[in-house]
Amino acid sequence: MLELENHEYEKAILVGVVTQQQNEDKLNEYMDELEFLAYTAGATVSKRFHQKMQKPNPKTFVGKGKMEEIAAYVQSHNIGTIIFDDELSPSQQKNIEKILEAKIIDRTYLILDIFAQRAQTSYARTQVELAQYEYLLPRLVGLWTHLERQKGGIGMRGPGETEIETDRRIVRDRITLLKKKLLTIDKQMSTQRGNRGALVRVALVGYTNVGKSTLMNTVAKSEVFAENKLFATLDTTVRKVVLRNMPFLLTDTVGFIRKLPTQLVESFKSTLDEVRESDLLLHVVDISHESFEDHIASVNRILGEIDATDKPMIMVFNKIDAYKAQDYDETDLMEERTSAHYSLEEWRETWMAKMGENVIFISATEKENMDDFRKKVYDRVREIHVKRFPYNAFLYPEYVEEEE
Repeated sequence: MLELENHEYEKAILVGVVTQQQNEDKLNEYMDELEFLAYTAGATVSKRFHQKMQKPNPKTFVGKGKMEEIAAYVQSHNIGTIIFDDELSPSQQKNIEKILEAKIIDRTYLILDIFAQRAQTSYARTQVELAQYEYLLPRLVGLWTHLERQKGGIGMRGPGETEIETDRRIVRDRITLLKKKLLTIDKQMSTQRGNRGALVRVALVGYTNVGKSTLMNTVAKSEVFAENKLFATLDTTVRKVVLRNMPFLLTDTVGFIRKLPTQLVESFKSTLDEVRESDLLLHVVDISHESFEDHIASVNRILGEIDATDKPMIMVFNKIDAYKAQDYDETDLMEERTSAHYSLEEWRETWMAKMGENVIFISATEKENMDDFRKKVYDRVREIHVKRFPYNAFLYPEYVEEEE
């Protein structure tokens, strides 16, 4: 169980369901990730609850018996926060709050809360605030304490607007204001991108916590914040990098995650424009994570949502120093050998082999295979630059490795 040091943490429990679309193994993966999200947000998880059902209960997410079991545990262990693995509908959240009389949070709002904690710049805070308000708008019933109260006084006597109608108007006005603010900043950022000249743009993309910022620090010799928590980096960082004599721009972007809230994808649209307008993507993957193939699929899905799947891409399998295949007993006839038992060499010979030169295995922290990584990036950047400016070919010779 994850513990927080020197931190006042909330006691929380997790709730998920096993359905026809999500078996128990998959749920356990999601719950592990949800616990890491809770830890990142500032909570410690006391217990997990799950139930097998065809689909979540439309009224209370889980069944009556399971809800009673959860309520008993919440009361006996003084639990203040219950976190659900899927996004709850407004009615589900309202019903559950009445039963459990505790703070009810779903995966979507938990991610939004972490983004709010991590946002450092005015731009990131505006993006997160917009996403939070868009999430909050259909859930205003019972959430009045989050918003301004209507003042009484001259012209305000009589029936007037109900509190909920007033709150909705306040939120809609705020959403409109934030969208206008983002539109202004988007134009400024678009101008900045246009002013970067003819340099090739390379963007680091990948699931959250795969080592993108660490890799950027290693390559760009910069000091981008990196931490073993989810969404350590929210603000896009752009650095000018020179490999041999070849200059290019390297961008570190926000990490993706499974079930990424649609509100965040929309509000971070301009941040993701850095990806859409790049010339080359470095898709960083934590190969030591047991679900790295699912992570790749999630990232590719989001790249599809922002129309960035047609970009040239290098798959960068990071953290090879931490990779460990599961032990396999050949004498155990009941045990089936799966991809979890593959060595790194065996992984290289799977579907990864079909990507040819567009794959590299590294460890950014241990500096393993970094020369090969630099050569591969240099070659691709040079190829893009020379295609754009053929007369500059003589300026950038073929990559020759430096002697140690």
